[in-house]
Amino acid sequence: MKIPSQKTVVRVLMALALFLMPVSVMADDKPANAEATEAAVAAAKEWLALVDEGKYDKSWKAAAPFFKEKVPEALWSEQLDKVRKPLGAVRSREVLGTQFATQLPGAPEGEYVVIQFKTSFESKPDAIETVTPMKDSEGVWRVSGYFIR
Repeated sequence: MKIPSQKTVVRVLMALALFLMPVSVMADDKPANAEATEAAVAAAKEWLALVDEGKYDKSWKAAAPFFKEKVPEALWSEQLDKVRKPLGAVRSREVLGTQFATQLPGAPEGEYVVIQFKTSFESKPDAIETVTPMKDSEGVWRVSGYFIR
């Protein structure tokens, strides 16, 4: 299997981030879809814990099939090591907003919750993490997109 170049991976990650990030996600969408949103936020937090612990391989394995089709495991681990490691440990993380969606540009139809977290890292105190879980065919919420700015 040919491994894509770093430039290709960055493009794929950016494409995933762009189609998984609506224009504004600052207001919670409760009470509409509150149960789905709550489950998706819990799944995102569990997945982020793997990333925070440097368990990049496990975060890839826990991700949605759609995500795994777009980003090979070795490349995911390599890119996260380059991007996340320099940020240092997470000091705090809070949900800024959520947006429930059934359609996102470039993604298969389904149930998604785009979540923005205000995260403080040791080396980047004012980061915004966007995590997008999607509900899989078994009813399990799995992360299909991740972006830090």
